[in-house]
Amino acid sequence: MTTTTNDIRSAFLNFFKDRGHQVVESSPLVPRNDPTLLFTNAGMVQFKNVFTGAEHRPYNRAVTSQKCVRAGGKHNDLDNVGYTARHHTFFEMLGNFSFGDYFKADAIDFAWTLITKDFGLPKDRLLATVYSEDDAAFDLWKTVAGLPDSRIIRIPTSDNFWSMGDTGPCGPCSEIFYDHGEGIPGGPPGSPDEDGDRFIEIWNLVFMQYEQQADGARMDLPKPSIDTGMGLERIAAVLQGQHDNYDIDLMRFLIEASAHASGVDPDGPHKVSHRVIADHLRSSCFLIADGVLPSNEGRGYVLRRIMRRAMRHAHMMGCREPLLYKLVHALVAKMGGAYPELARAEALITEILKLEESRFKQLLERGLRLLDDETADLAAGGVLGGEVAFRLYDTYGFPLDLTQDALRTRGMTVDEAGFNAAMAKQRADARKAWAGSGEAATETVWFDLKERIGATEFLGYDTESAEGTVAALVVDGRPVQTAQPGAVALLLNQTPFYGESGGQMGDAGEITFVNGARLSVTDTQKKVGALHVHMGVLEGGPVSVGDAARCEVDHERRAAVRAHHSATHLLHAALRHRLGDHVTQKGSLVAPDRLRFDISHPKPLTHEDRAAVEAEINDRIRANLPSTTRLMDPESAIEAGAMALFGEKYGEEVRVVSMGEGEGTYSVELCGGTHVKRTGDIGLFKIVAESAVAAGVRRIEAVVGAAAEHYVAEHDAILAQAAETLKAPVTELPDRLHQLLEDRKRLERELSDTRKKLAMGGTAAAGPKQVAGVAFAGKVLEDVPAKDLKGMTDEIKAQIGSGVVALISVVEGKASLVVGVTADAVERFNAVDLVRAGSVALGGKGGGGRPDMAQAGGPDGSKAAAALAAIEAAMAAKAN
Repeated sequence: MTTTTNDIRSAFLNFFKDRGHQVVESSPLVPRNDPTLLFTNAGMVQFKNVFTGAEHRPYNRAVTSQKCVRAGGKHNDLDNVGYTARHHTFFEMLGNFSFGDYFKADAIDFAWTLITKDFGLPKDRLLATVYSEDDAAFDLWKTVAGLPDSRIIRIPTSDNFWSMGDTGPCGPCSEIFYDHGEGIPGGPPGSPDEDGDRFIEIWNLVFMQYEQQADGARMDLPKPSIDTGMGLERIAAVLQGQHDNYDIDLMRFLIEASAHASGVDPDGPHKVSHRVIADHLRSSCFLIADGVLPSNEGRGYVLRRIMRRAMRHAHMMGCREPLLYKLVHALVAKMGGAYPELARAEALITEILKLEESRFKQLLERGLRLLDDETADLAAGGVLGGEVAFRLYDTYGFPLDLTQDALRTRGMTVDEAGFNAAMAKQRADARKAWAGSGEAATETVWFDLKERIGATEFLGYDTESAEGTVAALVVDGRPVQTAQPGAVALLLNQTPFYGESGGQMGDAGEITFVNGARLSVTDTQKKVGALHVHMGVLEGGPVSVGDAARCEVDHERRAAVRAHHSATHLLHAALRHRLGDHVTQKGSLVAPDRLRFDISHPKPLTHEDRAAVEAEINDRIRANLPSTTRLMDPESAIEAGAMALFGEKYGEEVRVVSMGEGEGTYSVELCGGTHVKRTGDIGLFKIVAESAVAAGVRRIEAVVGAAAEHYVAEHDAILAQAAETLKAPVTELPDRLHQLLEDRKRLERELSDTRKKLAMGGTAAAGPKQVAGVAFAGKVLEDVPAKDLKGMTDEIKAQIGSGVVALISVVEGKASLVVGVTADAVERFNAVDLVRAGSVALGGKGGGGRPDMAQAGGPDGSKAAAALAAIEAAMAAKAN
């Protein structure tokens, strides 16, 4: 039979679609509803909550082709891949599901009809297994499939009894095996030589009919369900007449693509290397397409292990240039139709693979030279010292499993105990260094937790809802096993909550637990660069380490933060375009309701600058540019024009966020924050303030989206109110206000002149008195501005010709005093001495000025007359 892998997948889905099943897309490889799994490893994972009753779907029959990865944790086939016929890190699981609808009879009938009629497998090559106590399934294989007793094998072990966990839904299994014939060694399942390759399991039917209780009892489920799984690669091998999964059309296509790109015979001495590359290419590409990026922690570390293992095999084949990225297009051509996310991420996948392999080749060559030197005197069966393996890891980034894989072909092993001892010593040294780092020592609790539980897996780039497991609880600065209601800091193994960093505020939202407890997350902090700490108040029952948790980020708040963060990138670019390339970021704050952006610039922005920047940003928003993320090393990113947005230290790889693409690329920044998919998601952009914060540093505050609309509406309302008050259209407000200000200035001048005339007129009419043999003009004025007193004093001095003038103005109970002395009287009387005498009488603390003109003030205007009397007394005393 020559049916292609794509044909088989389509035929399977269509078979069940025709029988009332909803075709459901594969869920991502990063499971969002099962925190116990590193990667999705079976078709039922996305339906877990449906089976437990925690979630309800609009259908009760489903069929999927689920992409799966098994390369970490308890499901780790990495070391076997390439050396065996059926081990893969990536595979597709075909499955049909019933959620309380049909049960064993229909499940067996569907399976038998599909594989014997639609797929045309000979019945005499098939046999089934059942759980030893499942008489119903045994009888159905006889009546529905017509299998004789000899080809229905009872299995008494847990291999044929499935459970979701220690408690919860469970039930017996029934497996379908294909007999590859007597030419291949091995016996049927349950026999002493069952591990041979003659009888291959192609389909597993799980009959979910019980609920396992904590006390060991099993209760019948009210609605029994069906969960099945058939490996696409295995059934393809059978249908294509192959015994080895790597000989099916899809895998052979990738193997030959590898051979063509490398120039190395696909079936020669490097056959295993081509198989490893073909398999690891699939898992690497699909993981990247689902948002996993290579790193030194968690899922990213597993991805990096997979990639580097394939890259080492390319190196073994003699490839001097990166190879894997050249094969991405071949994979997309074969699988992009069924999995469009692969095609969408092709450019990102290609770039990451090329970057990783370029850097890894340098690391590999250095590491292998050291490995060759250290193993030169070791014979086959020798053991490499643990300290050497650790030096390879610590100095060259050569992980232990890669060293073990490299030595495997030489028949050597590694002293793992010695490696672990060296690792423990390094951690102890790091702890000492941390404890002595000043202020950082106050947060050693987070360092200890990071060392014990590892980094938090951040899922928030791709989802805002997910499940996690409580990894640690901190109350009053101390780790606890169980937290009671109240303030608590909570760590999960994985979370969609963004921890505050790079200027972006941490997420808020809600975390709920199966016992009804609820953590209202008010903030998420990023500690020691790797832990996402959820801060909040716990309500309801207690929560313990190990409890399952459901995370829900505040979606509206996150969307607003995303929009403001992406706007900072556009703002940075627009400011550089308008003001010049000297503009660089000096700080930022990204909140749900505003953004703050500090830049290096020596002077304030003009009104024209602000208008031009706003117009350019809003133009780019209306263009609805795509926002894309790539992974690069910092040096390459900066050389390519990326701006270091946060001014922080960067690791080996950085996330590079671009607004626009190709020649239309507008902004390229190094950024670890969350962003919009397209600039149109930002909405309106509006600058609300601009100010100085330090020498040569300006601060711009702005709002976007709903916050900007609210700002504009608020200011429109103010304008409307002003227009109504002035009885003028909004468009005439500037002219009307200008006229009002001019009128006010004119009236103030007229009022001032009138007050002067009144003061002068009063003085002239009364005439100066004689004090100590000179003319003295003293007067108390009401509501004359203090600034007018000096001018009035000079005018009165001119009127009297010779003598002393003292004017006191009382405004709102407070007094202002000016004393003037004509030039010919300065030798006898000092204005400063006289004004101080008057100030004391007013309750003031003296005054100051020149000998001919001085001023002072006092809080008690009611003593104005007494102040004039004090001045006269001072003059008289001076004369005596």
